[in-house]
Amino acid sequence: MFEWIKNNLATLLIVAGLAAAVVLIIIKLVRDKKRGAPACGCGCAHCAMSSTCHPRAQSDKTHDDRKSG
Repeated sequence: MFEWIKNNLATLLIVAGLAAAVVLIIIKLVRDKKRGAPACGCGCAHCAMSSTCHPRAQSDKTHDDRKSG
């Protein structure tokens, strides 16, 4: 057993490092999602899909309809 670990130590360290990186990325994405931050890392002002990610409330739509009418 120890011989196998000794022979594969570099591979095991690389796998452990990559696994840690993936876990940290997932934790960051979950925290950002809870805070309402965009997943892409940029603002939603010029995003074509912003209405899909952050739909406006019904009251906002009604208010905008009164302005234009």
